[in-house]
Amino acid sequence: MATATLQPYRTYKPRPFRKEERDRTTILFGGLHWRAERLLQAVFENLGYRAQPLPAATKEDLLTGRELADIGQCCPTSFTTGNLANFIRAEAGRIGKEEATAKYVYFTAGSCGACRFGQYHESYQAALRNIGMESFRLFLMAQDSLDQGASTGDGLEFNLPLTLGTVWAILCTDVLQDLEYQTRPYEAIPGSTDQVVRESMEYLCDVFRRRPIRGKKWGVLLWHLTTDYFVKALREVRRRFDAIEVDRLRVKPIVKITGEFYLQTVEGDPNYNIHRWLESEGAEVYPAAIAVWLDYLIRLQVQSLEDYVGIDKRARLKIAAARSLQGVYGWTYNRLRKALGDLPHALPDQYELRRLASPYFHRRLSGGEGDMLVGKALWAHLNKKAHMTCELSPYSCMPNTMSVGAMSGVLGKHPDLLYAPIEIKGDAEVHALSRCQMILTEARRRAQVEYDATLSRTGLATEWARSYLDAHPEMKRATYRIPRNGVAGTAANLIAHLAQRRGK
Repeated sequence: MATATLQPYRTYKPRPFRKEERDRTTILFGGLHWRAERLLQAVFENLGYRAQPLPAATKEDLLTGRELADIGQCCPTSFTTGNLANFIRAEAGRIGKEEATAKYVYFTAGSCGACRFGQYHESYQAALRNIGMESFRLFLMAQDSLDQGASTGDGLEFNLPLTLGTVWAILCTDVLQDLEYQTRPYEAIPGSTDQVVRESMEYLCDVFRRRPIRGKKWGVLLWHLTTDYFVKALREVRRRFDAIEVDRLRVKPIVKITGEFYLQTVEGDPNYNIHRWLESEGAEVYPAAIAVWLDYLIRLQVQSLEDYVGIDKRARLKIAAARSLQGVYGWTYNRLRKALGDLPHALPDQYELRRLASPYFHRRLSGGEGDMLVGKALWAHLNKKAHMTCELSPYSCMPNTMSVGAMSGVLGKHPDLLYAPIEIKGDAEVHALSRCQMILTEARRRAQVEYDATLSRTGLATEWARSYLDAHPEMKRATYRIPRNGVAGTAANLIAHLAQRRGK
């Protein structure tokens, strides 16, 4: 019997992607919600690339990912692996393997640390090899670097115009998504919010395709920081939301979404359609902003520099520079929020999250979202940002397992914190949602108690409030801002606001 020859492991090395291939090669990407992916496509097209987001991941992709790679991997790995493999296999069947290999390349973020995210590309390679597409090209972009130059070949350049376009696309879609989720649960005409969001996204895609390019280094950075180009675009989006009538006297619990990055970000089968399901159960969803993750990455850089104080004589200067960058980042996000009437939620302070989490989760444990998951749950509870936190944890995800374990200590100190850790396997939807529903029942009760207490404290009645709103129709617009008045719920805050207006 012949003995197989052992070969040393060789890392994946894609065939170069050349600049002359740009006009006939499409860059594939995915893993975010559809709004962000649409704007990222516009960013690529603005720079002369052909780009296309992968279709939304489905349960079929989950099964394919398990079949072609590692059945024990976490479900985000299975979903993204199967999503890519199914698309490429379908294209190979339609136009042939050689043509599909030449026509497409895949672009994704890379990382390292205590999380399988650093090994996603290995699963992609295994899956592609198992469908006979091992020559298909994958390219990684480090998630913590702004200007990485050209990838293998010169067809795809990770430079500042691409990076800054990506960041601004994420910030714009974050604030739009936040406004959307604050509006849809209260819309007077069902479907009006979704229609306005679709129209707004088409408009924003055109804005990003026409984005001026001011050089490749400092010029493009200065332009993005000082221009009102994106602010004006979001003001137009706000004008479109003006047309939506809402009834904010509907009492709804607010549910803060946290968890593993992919599961808290996407919308669809990978997280059991949790966002729409919560809305169908009568909740207002507080979505997870991608911008919070980017802010966290800057904080990690600050923490790394803090280790060198007393060793590197320039460490304090570097820390000040990183904190200044973080301040500029927050200022930019707030400019975009202001364009939408300051309605989208502000970014939580990263150092407050670290302080809140520190008794339960060490800040140096940076796998996944690190101490942020514990910090965000406490921040939302103590600052009355939400009635309940729903943490989406992939099956077999080590960082999220640590977070859920740490939360037992948090609940011991804060037993009134409503926390629903949902383990997502991709194919156990009924069990996961029924678990969430039990805690959501208590969140509904608390929202109603909070609303009734606010009525009692202010001496108002719901009927009077409705009559007042009918007499002031501008307050029934989706873009009317209700100040926070020490309670979490939208309806309770509205009653407190009406009491203040009546007293003037």
